[in-house]
Amino acid sequence: MDAARFLIEGRVQGVFFRASTREQARRLGLAGVARNLADGRVEVIAAGEPDAIETLAGWLHHGPPQARVERVERLAWAGPVPPGFEIG
Repeated sequence: MDAARFLIEGRVQGVFFRASTREQARRLGLAGVARNLADGRVEVIAAGEPDAIETLAGWLHHGPPQARVERVERLAWAGPVPPGFEIG
């Protein structure tokens, strides 16, 4: 199982980004969490099959229709991952 941390910038809070990410991640069979950060970004930690993480990564570049993604940073993640996929 692979894991990655994503930091998404732009208009990504208040536009159902976290809930939509959870739907995508669950559909792909990923575990993890999506949460708002105080600086306006959304953090996503996802773990699962590499192909599923790549699919989610592609989706994060545009997000739900109301979002305006400006930047997605991908980082390695070796920390704990909660079971299921939750909104933090």
